[in-house]
Amino acid sequence: MAQYVAFLRGIGLGNRRPKMDDLRAIFEKMKFGGVATFIASGNVLFETRARNGAMLETLIEENLRRSLGYEVDSFVRTRAEVAAAAAFRPFSKKEMESPENTVHCGFWKEAVGAALARGLLACRTEVDAFCVNGREFYWLCRTKTNESKVWVSPAMKALKLPSSTMRNLTTLRKLAGQYPSAAA
Repeated sequence: MAQYVAFLRGIGLGNRRPKMDDLRAIFEKMKFGGVATFIASGNVLFETRARNGAMLETLIEENLRRSLGYEVDSFVRTRAEVAAAAAFRPFSKKEMESPENTVHCGFWKEAVGAALARGLLACRTEVDAFCVNGREFYWLCRTKTNESKVWVSPAMKALKLPSSTMRNLTTLRKLAGQYPSAAA
């Protein structure tokens, strides 16, 4: 059985606060094994024989919409992909280790084209920096994330980025550690 993580967009925000027991039950109803949630913010670990991530995303989204009554974008990664995203070092050691900075990893369903990736990198500010690595992007924020204005900037809005969800890199590393031999 392959091990996966479904990163669910918007869970734990606003009125989107399903009980984790209910979320696990929805995944178990889809016949996934080893279902577990990791912190109450839309991270679901599961196992399945299925190997098609896009098909799994569609299946999960359809079942969540029916069960919860609203759309939930889902981004599925294998255990190895989560470990690789957690281990990736997109910025300098000094930037990555500074207690003043926060690094987030964002997930897209597909890798974006070169022009869109360059556009995201061009949105860099004195406070914010970006890195794109395949289906993931990384955001370095040198202030409190809620104080950054980069996401409402005209340049960022003009990009029309595809749907994504982000996790703090610290959370992602802890999540990767939930698997025995997560680096495998």
